[in-house]
Amino acid sequence: MSKLSRSFAARPQSSLVGRALALGLGTALTASLSGCILVQDTSRMNIDVFQDEVSPVWYDPARTPPAADQTAPQRRNLYQTQFHQTYGLPVSNPLHKVMYGVLSDDGHTLPAIPLDRVDSGLLRNEVSYETAEAPGTIVVDTKAHYLYLVKPGGKAIRYGVGLGRDGFAWSGRGVIQRKAKWPHWTPSDEMVERQPGLKTVSAARGGLVAGLNNPLGARALYIYQDGKDTLYRVHGTPDWQSVGKATSSGCVRMFNQDVIDLFDRVPERTPIVVI
Repeated sequence: MSKLSRSFAARPQSSLVGRALALGLGTALTASLSGCILVQDTSRMNIDVFQDEVSPVWYDPARTPPAADQTAPQRRNLYQTQFHQTYGLPVSNPLHKVMYGVLSDDGHTLPAIPLDRVDSGLLRNEVSYETAEAPGTIVVDTKAHYLYLVKPGGKAIRYGVGLGRDGFAWSGRGVIQRKAKWPHWTPSDEMVERQPGLKTVSAARGGLVAGLNNPLGARALYIYQDGKDTLYRVHGTPDWQSVGKATSSGCVRMFNQDVIDLFDRVPERTPIVVI
């Protein structure tokens, strides 16, 4: 027997099998990845796909009177220590203390946003913004977690936003076809099934009335495309800690003070682009 034959025979059979399996898996993985690269994912621009994931999320008005014993969803506590809650940076724009202070609105008193616990880059500001979109257009940059209201002269008002988790996000062009102050909120049956604590505000019990703990916050802008409700909203949130993060079920969350500001600046039929 030659040296090569003896060397080959001396190798454990399990080692040879492992190398063969690794080679096969590598080939399969390469083929799979090449297929992903060549196929464009357009599902985020498909309203029907998005509605299958989140529909029906909101009803307005409620079909039945709200239950008397309803309890609002609890606010989440994203940060467990004071260290994580404080950015430790001074607010560079003194107007922010006024813009995000206590606000009385339609019988509701919104609490101030704790600016020392918020990334200052998420606060409302006028910035340079070069875009081909016409002034008055809303542009939501989902990667940067910003919403821009385009202004003339290469400027825009920039707002920080929270966005939907992967699989619950939509993109495309639409229009703000309806606006609502202190909107009603009704979770879908699927959402109630996932979160049994929402049973007291289910559709059967009339949903959740407007208020400081309502997930839609102080304002809601309803996005339509070709006359069809996309079920995608720009809205306020009592959960200010979620702004700048991907936590909501599909929609664009803003500080309540910011969504009120945006609401007052844009009329119905305002074009919106989500990218």
